[in-house]
Amino acid sequence: MTVLGDPGIDVTVPPELSARAPAEARGATRDGVRMLVGRRDAAAVEHRRFTELPEVLRPGDLLVVNNSATLPAALPGRLPDGTPVALHLSSARPDRRGSHLVELRRVVPGAAAAYYPPEESPARPGLRVALPGGASAGLVEPFTARLWYARLDVPAPLPAYLERHGKAIRYGYVDRDWPLDAYQTVFATVPGSSEMPSAARPFTAGVVARLAGRGVLVAPVTLHTGVASPEAHEAPYAERFRVPAATARLVGHVRSGGGRVIAVGTTVVRALESAAAPDGTVHEADGWTELVITPERGVRAVDGLLTGWHEPRASHLQMLAAVAGRPLLERCYAEAVRHRYLWHEFGDVNLLLPGGS
Repeated sequence: MTVLGDPGIDVTVPPELSARAPAEARGATRDGVRMLVGRRDAAAVEHRRFTELPEVLRPGDLLVVNNSATLPAALPGRLPDGTPVALHLSSARPDRRGSHLVELRRVVPGAAAAYYPPEESPARPGLRVALPGGASAGLVEPFTARLWYARLDVPAPLPAYLERHGKAIRYGYVDRDWPLDAYQTVFATVPGSSEMPSAARPFTAGVVARLAGRGVLVAPVTLHTGVASPEAHEAPYAERFRVPAATARLVGHVRSGGGRVIAVGTTVVRALESAAAPDGTVHEADGWTELVITPERGVRAVDGLLTGWHEPRASHLQMLAAVAGRPLLERCYAEAVRHRYLWHEFGDVNLLLPGGS
């Protein structure tokens, strides 16, 4: 068992609460997962199903979604001595240094690739990892104890190369490899994420249609997620994002009319807040963001958040506390454990609202 510690939440999460397979493989539907609704003004919680989302939201509310599609970002590799490794690629686009961030993981036959503790990792400056199809990755220098800057040498455009040779990243709590489609959301149209923006996974065409019929608006942003190893609990690092002008205008229109802006996922919070002025006005933006959202910084453009259940000590809990307040967040996590909600990308969800009905 693991204890949630950051930001001050003390809840023990039994390992059996990890969702080991997609909802569809567990005999449910994508939109049939559970949804715990927390309302900040009363620190009140409700137990719902995700299919009830249109009834929980108000006409005039705006859901902002991430349209980034998941890449097959896990590649098989070999060290110079022939040792097999897994290479997890953090972005399909090089950063401002012209490098990619990568993580090397230990190959475990019949299981997900395992975390290398820093003292055991083979990573070092100058190490060249052989990849399929005559490609390679040359490590340059560490970014963190886990992530390294690397120069990639691939014989085709990187997205096409990944499509041919890669597979979806998975971690040890998932029971087996699942097709890439299991890691795509209904909004996924712009390839670029190393890991699924999973808060939107329960959405289906039927739920979206019912939201529209209810008068709830939906608008996209793009934020390409990096590799978030569940073992390291690192602070967020730079990620590529885009807030279109139309979405920025719609956020302003909704808020000026008394509607609420509900971010679907922490990635959307990061994108919108990176494009927000101190007064909360959101502007068109396109670039890299290094913004870290904490309770001290607060949020300016977001009123609520739909999110999954996050890793113990995960840095994202700081963002959740900024949106929901610590008392409500503590109650939600305690209730989720008590009622055996499921964690991780294939699990249940948490809707954090400012209050009211």
